[in-house]
Amino acid sequence: MKRLITIFGILLLVTFVLAVFPTNSMAMTQFGRTNVPAKVRIIVTSANIRSGPETTFVKVGVANKDQIIECLGKLGSWWVVHLPNDTVGTISSSLAQPYYPPTVQPSPTTTSTPSPTPSQVQLTADQQHMLDLINQERSKAGVALLQIDPQLQKMAQTKSDEMVAKNYFSHTSPRYGDPFAMMKSLGITFTSAGENIAGNSSVDAAHQALMNDPPHKANILTSSFDYVGIGITPSQANGYIFVQDYIGR
Repeated sequence: MKRLITIFGILLLVTFVLAVFPTNSMAMTQFGRTNVPAKVRIIVTSANIRSGPETTFVKVGVANKDQIIECLGKLGSWWVVHLPNDTVGTISSSLAQPYYPPTVQPSPTTTSTPSPTPSQVQLTADQQHMLDLINQERSKAGVALLQIDPQLQKMAQTKSDEMVAKNYFSHTSPRYGDPFAMMKSLGITFTSAGENIAGNSSVDAAHQALMNDPPHKANILTSSFDYVGIGITPSQANGYIFVQDYIGR
């Protein structure tokens, strides 16, 4: 049986909605922190900040055009924002757009230290093939290609090995907890993160199934992710168990 599961973002508020999908996908979260900007900019003359993700919710504040506000997450099509007066509310994404500060280039006389790059990791043929398939999709979508992070790679392989050894299929490890807790326990830093897991007969079949399911596809194509780790472990029940762990820094 083919199985798929996905989890999004760094969850500040965790509210799970159970849903049944043809591929046996598990719970999805209403509140998302994946692919959410740190700040948003108001694009209308005046915008109401409300207590919930509908215009029927009470107004808790007002923001003006070009005002830049801290963004905590997303509820459907509404940004969850933190106002300067320490009020938390929501604003429709039609009234505010992601804001990214301009990159400051060092002057020619400034000596800068290059950022460290992930060390080379020896991937198996199947892991390399899955990485190539992911980056092919990102290239077609115009999204920056992912690199392998050594610690994230170790985590993904540990997770797939554990799922087979302990005969479970879940984002939550009985030993490490959810993916975010596992990342922190391994010293992996991130500003955004996500995980896909799947059971399938081959790399190509697993990739196709993931791309055919919108939440999994979203993780594969999320522009805020920079690095990935890929775990693949043979399984008598599923053929192989696949784990894709993503982070952005």
